Amino acid sequence: MAADGFVTPSLTVASTDRRKPKPELRVDGHRCGMRAKDAVGRFGEQVAAEHLESAGLRVIARNWRCRAGELDIIARDGSELVFVEVKTRSSLTFGEPAEAVDWAKAARIRRLALQWMASDRDTGGGTYWTSVRFDVICVLRRGSGTPDVQHLTGAF
Repeated sequence: MAADGFVTPSLTVASTDRRKPKPELRVDGHRCGMRAKDAVGRFGEQVAAEHLESAGLRVIARNWRCRAGELDIIARDGSELVFVEVKTRSSLTFGEPAEAVDWAKAARIRRLALQWMASDRDTGGGTYWTSVRFDVICVLRRGSGTPDVQHLTGAF
């Protein structure tokens, strides 16, 4: 706290992750919450999970991580395994959410899916899947109203 009695916020890098550090807003050394980008992403993932469940899919895992990256949602549609990439935007200023899933991102998600299936097999999951599908769910958050959800089935 400053001598005048006011709290001075500071931007510090607080991360135990070896990858690129993420700046966080801190006041007197205390974390003030997550970054706005992360909050928008979490909101979109929650909306997407609810959308999938209302469409009859069963969410198996959310935010599965390994050294190579993260899978947003892993779900089951009957006997089909579905890997879902969620893209959330607050506006269309930078384009449609689905445009962010390019060929490189799709390839990375496929590699992560193989790692998840190997991990599931190694930990005794051993579930049989008749097929694997890759979907993209786009969430467009418009003010305080209901967000727009677009589900691209078999996107890549």
